[in-house]
Amino acid sequence: MNRTIKKAKQKIKEADVILITAGAGMGVDSGLPDFRGDEGFWKAYPVIKNLGHSFVDMANPQWFDTQPKLAWAFYGHRLNLYRKTVPHKGFALLKELVEAKEDYFIFTSNVDGQFQKAGFDEEKIYECHGSIHYMQCTRCSTEIYTAEKVEVEIDMDVFEAQTIPHCPQCDEVARPNILMFGDWKWDSKRSNAQSTKLDAFKQKVEENRQKIVIIEIGAGTHIPTVRYESEHTATELNGFVVRINPRDYEIEEQYGVGIALGGLAGLREVL
Repeated sequence: MNRTIKKAKQKIKEADVILITAGAGMGVDSGLPDFRGDEGFWKAYPVIKNLGHSFVDMANPQWFDTQPKLAWAFYGHRLNLYRKTVPHKGFALLKELVEAKEDYFIFTSNVDGQFQKAGFDEEKIYECHGSIHYMQCTRCSTEIYTAEKVEVEIDMDVFEAQTIPHCPQCDEVARPNILMFGDWKWDSKRSNAQSTKLDAFKQKVEENRQKIVIIEIGAGTHIPTVRYESEHTATELNGFVVRINPRDYEIEEQYGVGIALGGLAGLREVL
């Protein structure tokens, strides 16, 4: 472990630019659930266990049509939780690092908005699954809009939303601008624009022949989108991956090194 951490620190020190890639494990040290498996999900939402639904069941847009009070109990609770959450110290360590480098970008599957709350540049973040802090209509094609004024009250005993957000244009039920399972109606315009900015960042790194290190935190194997991005970028730009994960830390030597620690503990070690 010491040799691995030493190598990671040296590579980070030598890097001109940093790509941060983050999965659900990034928020655990801030007190957020990572929904690892059904038991992890039910621990966070015991009422849903009684209803017999898994995370995959609940993270489905059908509920906004069939049971909007249940849908908004789930997403409204998450919205309220993320608003109250304070980003852990690891975010500040990363921010200090990237501000000392030539440039940086963030690729995250998280919808919680914690990087923005921690002070990272909104223009340097790609949220590949969208953000709970933005809304779209379930019916009309109105533009994506901020959830800043959306307030959702929830009766946790029966797990029902007492208030349901509606589209400001057509007054139909609104939903978060998040990619869900079996979701053919997600409006990806905002995320597509972020993706274009990430492509421009990578092109600049390549043109300037900058050394890039990818610091990956809390990205699991169940939905390996973030891990693929880390490894693809390392291959594409001759980069080096520092994978921080307490369980799924394995990585092929050609990509980089794996550190078997949680997000905050791992960042403290390498930064």
